Parts: sequence; C-alpha cells; structure tokens
Amino acid sequence: MQYSLGIDAGGTYTDAVILRDSDCRILDTSKAITTYPNLMTGIRNAIDKLNPEYLSKVKLVSVSTTLSTNTILERTGYPVGLILVGDYIIPRELPAEYCINIRGGHDSNGDELQALDLTAVEQFAVSLKDKVSAFAVSSYFSTRNPEHELKIKDMIHKLTGRPVICGHELSQQLGAYERAATAVLNAQLIPIIYQFIHSITAEVTQRNIDAKVLMLKCDGSVIDIKGAKQRPIETIFSGPAASIIGASHLSGFDTCAVIDVGGTSTDVSIIKNGVPELCEKGAIVGGWQTRLKAIKMESSPNGGDSHVWFHKRIWIGPRRVMPLCFAAVNYPNFKEKLEKTPIPLRTMLNEHIQPTKFFVSTGVELTNPTESEQKLLEVIKDEPLSINEILNKMKRFPSPAVLDSLVQQRVIQAIGFTPTDALHVLGDYTEWDVEAAQIGAKKLSRFIQMGPYAFCKNVKQQVAKNMAYSLMSFILEGKGKDGIKKMLEEEVPAQYRVNIPIVLLGAPVKAYYEELKALIDADIVVPEQARVGNAVGALVGKGIKRIEIVIRPYSMENPDQNFLVFTPAGRERFEQYRMAVEYSYKAGEELILNSMKDFGVPEGSIKIDTSVEYLSPSGWKQTPMETKITFVGVCTPGVLTD
Repeated sequence: MQYSLGIDAGGTYTDAVILRDSDCRILDTSKAITTYPNLMTGIRNAIDKLNPEYLSKVKLVSVSTTLSTNTILERTGYPVGLILVGDYIIPRELPAEYCINIRGGHDSNGDELQALDLTAVEQFAVSLKDKVSAFAVSSYFSTRNPEHELKIKDMIHKLTGRPVICGHELSQQLGAYERAATAVLNAQLIPIIYQFIHSITAEVTQRNIDAKVLMLKCDGSVIDIKGAKQRPIETIFSGPAASIIGASHLSGFDTCAVIDVGGTSTDVSIIKNGVPELCEKGAIVGGWQTRLKAIKMESSPNGGDSHVWFHKRIWIGPRRVMPLCFAAVNYPNFKEKLEKTPIPLRTMLNEHIQPTKFFVSTGVELTNPTESEQKLLEVIKDEPLSINEILNKMKRFPSPAVLDSLVQQRVIQAIGFTPTDALHVLGDYTEWDVEAAQIGAKKLSRFIQMGPYAFCKNVKQQVAKNMAYSLMSFILEGKGKDGIKKMLEEEVPAQYRVNIPIVLLGAPVKAYYEELKALIDADIVVPEQARVGNAVGALVGKGIKRIEIVIRPYSMENPDQNFLVFTPAGRERFEQYRMAVEYSYKAGEELILNSMKDFGVPEGSIKIDTSVEYLSPSGWKQTPMETKITFVGVCTPGVLTD
C-alpha cells in the first residue's frame, strides 16, 4: 500500500494531508501556522501532527507554497545580471540590477539576423561573477530559435558557474520584453527556491521517507524538483492553483466555481471539465507582466484573519492580523491585558489606534533598520503591547509608516479583532479562546451602539457579502462592479443565480453557508475536508499537463511549402503542412504522456484533449499563417496511482 503527502504553505496556515493511492482516500490531515521567514518550521510542525505509520509509506510528496510570490512582491530576490540580445524595444525599466544589450537575435522564422557578440557576453559575465547570484538571457525571437540564448548560457556557465535562465525555457509566447522580465524574476528566485527544495528533501530524507518530490505550478499542473530549481517562477500563485484543483477533487465536480477563504485573502476562480481557466496574457506579479500562464482568478484582501477595525464605520482588512482568540492561547497574560486596555476617543481612532490592536516581535532580525525602526524595536519585544503601552514607553505615538514597514518586513506581528474572532463569539467556529474574542467584540461594538453578538453577526454578514461580490465580479467581468455591489448591499427584490456548483474551501467556511445562500441562488457545497483543500490540490495537480505547439510557414512569399514546427523540445522543419500537423499531434501527445507517467499517473487513465487555433488575415486562401495546437492531459477522476 502506497500513500502520497500533500503540503500547502499558505500565507497564514500550512496544511498537510495524506492520501491513499489506491482510492485517493484522505487518511490524515493537519494544520499549523505558517512561519516566516523560514517556511520549513511551519511545514515541519504540520508533518509532525500526521500519523507516522502513514508517513512511512509515503512514495510521493507534492508542495504548493507562497514563497515565490512573496519574494517577488516584497522585492527580496537575489541580484541578477540580464543580457538582452537583438534590437530590443524596452518600454520601461526591467527588474535587473545589471543589464547589457548586445548584437544578435533572430527573425520570426528563426533565421539569424546578426552574428552573436560573444566577446561582450564574456566581459559582462566576468565583471559580475562575484556580484550576482544568477544571469538571465532574453534574445529576440528566441521562441523561434533559441540558439543564441543557449550559446550564451553555455559560455556563462563555463566562465562563472552561476545559474543561467533563458527566456525560451520559460515561455513559447511572443513578447521579448515580457520574456526578459520573466527570466529576470525567475533568476532572482533560484537561490531561494533551491534552499527551500533542499530543506524539503532533507526533511523527507530525515524522516526516512523514500518519495519523489514535486511542486505545484501556477497553471494547476506539477513540476519535479529539478524543474522547480531551474524555473521557480512557475511556482508563483501555486496556492490559488491548489485551491481550485483541490476543490474540484474533493467535491467531485469537474466544472464548478471555487471560493477559497484563507487567513489572508479570499480567492475565487472557475474550473471547467477538470481544467482551470488560464489568464492568456500571462500572470502579473509585483507589477511585472510576465509570459507565465497562470490560473485566472481574483483575490481580495479579506480573509479569516483580516483586521476588523473602526473609523467612522466598521472596516474589514485589507491587512492581516493575528486573531485575539489565537493570541490568548499563545501569550498567557494577553487576555487580561486586552480587558484592561483603555478605550481610545473616537477622534483618535485609525487603523493602528484601536482598543483591540497590539504588536509583538516575531524574532526576525532586521538588516540595516532606520533610526525610527530601531527605536520602536527597542520597545516591542516578546510580549504583545497596545498602542497605549508603546506610547507610555516611547513618550509619543509610534509613526504609522514605521509600524507598517516593520509589519511588512515581518519583524513585528499585529494582533487584532478578526472575522475568526466574530465566529468564535457566535459559536460557529471555536478552535481557540472564545472569551478573548468576546472581550474584543464588546470593546469594538461600543462604537456602533450594538451588542457584541449583533456586532459579530454584522461582521459575518459583511464577510459573506465580500465573498459573493468577489465571485460575481469574477463571473461578470467587465459588466460593472458598482452594480454588483449595489445589488448585494441594498435590499432589492432580486438575487444572483449561478448555474454551476459553488465549492467553498477554508477552515471556517461552513459558517458562511447560510449567509452566502441568501445572497446567491446556487448549489453551494462545503466538502468534508474543506479545511485542507489546498494540500489536496497540491497532490491532484499531477493529473494535469498542458503543452502548446505552433506551426508557421517558413516564408510568407511561398506559404504552401516548407513549414516550421515549434515545440517545447525544439524546432522542426517539414516540406508539407500535412506532415507538420501529423508530427505536431504525435509530439504533443508523447510529451503529455511521458510527463504525466513520470509523475506517477498510469497511462490508461490519461485523457488528452486538443484544441486548434488558426491565424490568417481576411481573404487568405493558403494554409494558415499560424496554427496553434494546445494539448491538455487530464487524469481520469479518482485515478492518481501507479
């Protein structure tokens, strides 16, 4: 009997699940708090809670993580040297510390435009050998012929020994500038993901688990650890990808909408016929347009741990805080301190000055803090402090900008009232200290002249409305978000109807079932294991694989003879269009089957769907100017075993 282990290191919680391969039955689950900056502590804590007998039989480990996404968003990647090859048009600055543009590049058929200037490459590489951790290379039309990128990669490896990322390795889509940005972001992540993967494999080995390790990609498929080390940027947004794949698997619906309520955010998406819809233009990460095809989704900063605070009205989010009920479990004197904290005047209230807001050190060391940051860190230590206590120690209010900076860098952790606390007061979800949540509700409810219970019902209702709004604005994209909000917020004799099931994921989502049902007419489903759906999705992703192949005439002057076929494996040339098409279908299916079989999916369970797009101008009578064939391999539901 063989088992598989799925792990999802999310923004707030790390989930783990063990599946039995023979029937995909969930045997054991666990949750732990995600730990920063070292995610491995949280992962280790989650694994420790699992049955060791099951762990000893695990033969496959699959992981989804926020590590790549957070690194790009927080701009904490490693320094990179970028080499642009050809006549680049650079609309704005690229995210590389060092950059050079050299002669070379190809045309749209993959024929060389200019000879490659390897002398410039040598000088650039040698000068940066001790200044960067990796290099990125992006050559004009490298998707049509990667020859120049590969020559540069080989030279830099020999000269420096540093990793080199080529644009054509990450995307077959046109867009030289976007491929360059994608390559740079990828190169920045290599040392970070390498260390993460090393830690994961070391943990698996230390526990005497003989298993293959995979990571979930942003398109809902998986990648082996070798590929993840070379292309770590493909692991961005793997959390949302895990949620939609996991929701489909747990609910048994191959077509459904998904609302995933995490601690930090609420993510919504749709899966059709077992395959998530992709954002065709490529994912936008940290403001950079990439050429990575990621799952199409909408994320809002409203989760179970979003900060509930008062300033003229009740606000939910956008920042995440540690719930009062959880803080009371972790800090012995916190509940007493919460009760004694004075109520600020209404005129003083802002996001940080709240009767339920506290700050505590995370223990993370800050490199080169400013003078203001250092003074605040001398006050905020291992015990939570209210703004009033910080004022007494510093003799002045701390700067909101400095507090924000330290929270952003995860040097301090904010504590406050959250929707999770509201559910504790209502009795819908009572994982931690109910009394601490009740104290917080009593303090905040004074500002809106409600009782604590009615206040918490109001918070719960608003969270449900936020969930409904996120879903409907995603489904009705471009149809006017103001109208959607008006219909949900106001009493109107109408209700949205969704004709596909809506699957809810997240630890406390069952509590929102009735509120959401009142807002949207649909079949709303909460799977039995909704609390660990993302960890399930990290495993089920091995049942999906996508490949694109493009066919183009070699010359537009004679478009009915000589055709080029561009595949992830390279470029091929054929005299006839029919031969090119036959080769493309054979190559695409082989690439799908070989990849999925390597991840443990039996060949007999793999279904391959193909779709074809033809590009030709109006009045064109020859063979298509471009033929794009997309292959999607999907594992038969319920079959994910060897």
